[in-house]
Amino acid sequence: MSAAALPPTRPTFRALATAFVPEAASLDQPSWAEGEAIVERFLAARPAAVRRQLRLLLALLDFLPLLRHGRRFRALDAARRIRFLEAMQNAPLLLLRRGVWGVRTLAFMAYYARPAAASAIGYRADARGWQARP
Repeated sequence: MSAAALPPTRPTFRALATAFVPEAASLDQPSWAEGEAIVERFLAARPAAVRRQLRLLLALLDFLPLLRHGRRFRALDAARRIRFLEAMQNAPLLLLRRGVWGVRTLAFMAYYARPAAASAIGYRADARGWQARP
């Protein structure tokens, strides 16, 4: 299996995930581990270069707020995190905008792909389609 992508940037990923999905702030350690394992399985199928780019992007998103706020992303309060991410999603650099949207997708995956989250929101998809409905 390929090297894990998240461990060196786990605190930043969690901070970003809670900005994108505020409910994620209530996750306990086993739930975080479950969500991150889902993301890691997804990333394992990607080339090593993509995983390196993700780690670089997460590091960049963590350090960029130092320029304006004097703190890393993970040390910002919720309101500043949101303002920073709104600025990044509208950044003139297309690659940065796409990267933020990609991280947002991974955060959604980490939270909503967990069976407990699917159950909590009433998601009952089944490969059998409507025939599976009671």
